[in-house]
Amino acid sequence: MTGHPAPARLLPWASPDGKPCYLVGEGTGYVSRVADDIECLQLGMADDILGHADDMLAGHQVADRELRFLARGLADALRDMRRIAESRGARPPAPHRDRDEHRGVSSSGTA
Repeated sequence: MTGHPAPARLLPWASPDGKPCYLVGEGTGYVSRVADDIECLQLGMADDILGHADDMLAGHQVADRELRFLARGLADALRDMRRIAESRGARPPAPHRDRDEHRGVSSSGTA
């Protein structure tokens, strides 16, 4: 026995009844990679909705319905970001998976 168990990782999804899901392990297995991919997707979607918000709010005439839809998207993105931050703050970084490298961006910032 090694003495110290691996920290539990909060996964970016919930159980069917809305309870948080956790994974215990080294962070290199299949479920960890799926969770990393989902977090990357969520971060990208947050960037997209922020860009949409900037464009929409720069316009002068926005319908109430559009603002409610935007607010729902922003609230969902913020909830996802809070969950990712909570998960990443509670565990050490993965030893050899770089988020930008995974997304196809080189260390110079180009694709």
